[in-house]
Amino acid sequence: MEKTLPPIPVKRYFTIGEVGELCGVKPHVLRYWEQEFTQLRPMKRRGNRRYYQHHEVLMIRRIRDLLYDQGFTISGARNKLQELVQGERDRRKAGEVPLEGVEAIEIDQEEFDAAVVEDSPVSTVVRTADASQLLHLRRELFEIRELLTIGR
Repeated sequence: MEKTLPPIPVKRYFTIGEVGELCGVKPHVLRYWEQEFTQLRPMKRRGNRRYYQHHEVLMIRRIRDLLYDQGFTISGARNKLQELVQGERDRRKAGEVPLEGVEAIEIDQEEFDAAVVEDSPVSTVVRTADASQLLHLRRELFEIRELLTIGR
């Protein structure tokens, strides 16, 4: 059942039909999941039309993965989702910052400099006018990345 899902567009609200397409489930399944998973609460407007936000689309994808790909029952998926939410709350209370996706950044400063000079879509005027600011910002970002990777 491994099906790649389309990327989630940058929008504030999604209709139930859009969410169904983005998550690979039918609208009646989404309505059922609302009853089973208390964390899933789309906003309702005129005529009880549902409008989902980005975080809810991500949650639906997580629920879909638990049920369809990992083989959880509804009850098991509900418990697993509650564990994940509680774990996230505990990490935030402890002051930890979620570092999702940080491991994908594997480029050193020299490679970055070469890529900026060779492939930058930024115009030459902007590059020369803001070069010192960009260099300063780049150094800060690399320092932040180093600090974040030290704590892992």
